Amino acid sequence: HLDGHRIFMGPEERMQIQANLGSTIAMAFDECVENPAQHDYSKASCERTTRWLKRCKDEMARLKHEGISVNPDQLLFGINQGCTFADLRVEHMKQIADLDLDGYAIGGLAVGEPTQTMYDIIDAVEPYMPQDKPRYLMGVGTPGNILEGVSRGVDLFDCVMPSRNARHGHLFTMGGIINLNNAKYERDLRPIDPECSCPTCRRHSRAYIRHLFKSGEMLAMRLCVMHNLWFYNTLMEKIRQSLEDGTFMEFKEKYTDLLDTRI
Repeated sequence: HLDGHRIFMGPEERMQIQANLGSTIAMAFDECVENPAQHDYSKASCERTTRWLKRCKDEMARLKHEGISVNPDQLLFGINQGCTFADLRVEHMKQIADLDLDGYAIGGLAVGEPTQTMYDIIDAVEPYMPQDKPRYLMGVGTPGNILEGVSRGVDLFDCVMPSRNARHGHLFTMGGIINLNNAKYERDLRPIDPECSCPTCRRHSRAYIRHLFKSGEMLAMRLCVMHNLWFYNTLMEKIRQSLEDGTFMEFKEKYTDLLDTRI
């Protein structure tokens, strides 16, 4: 709202903003329908999202042609929608795949539906996603979610979880999730994760960081965010290496449940 008036942003305005930002990837304008939703509304929403996507593609082409885009190599990703209806998801994916975009995202998941439902939707949609284009699962997720997503053909992820959880003392390790607020860490002189080489783990103990939290020091949040981001980046490195080595399924079997377990 601005001075009592609602401001609406259309596909063209969204692309203009992203063109000015110069991001590597621009996401198309879409409607993310709240779950649970009615099938009829979800179907109409998918059709609307497809119309918006075509306008986004045309607007990006115009911005690049006229030299307005800060990044002339900016990529455009379309977003697959359809709530938890497999038939709508598949049909929408077919439609947007025909537009020959730079990449494709699966949106509207990890918003409260059962985790298995999310996996089932990915299984349904993946065969219709272009094999030679990046696949992006939006808003996901836990380390276990990432391993399950990769096993279903997903390449890219984003989530606030590493930083948000870190600010509350919830930290990811290769042995599971720890909560530094627990009293058992009061005199624990070990690093957050003995296997981690992040700056936080190299320099500080669990006991010290817990002390910072209890003292209300912002440094505690900063150190924990650094660790969780390092953990996620390192996890992706290990996943890529296991894929190259042909050992991904063994890696997934070992860590999917373990990494999401509180210890």
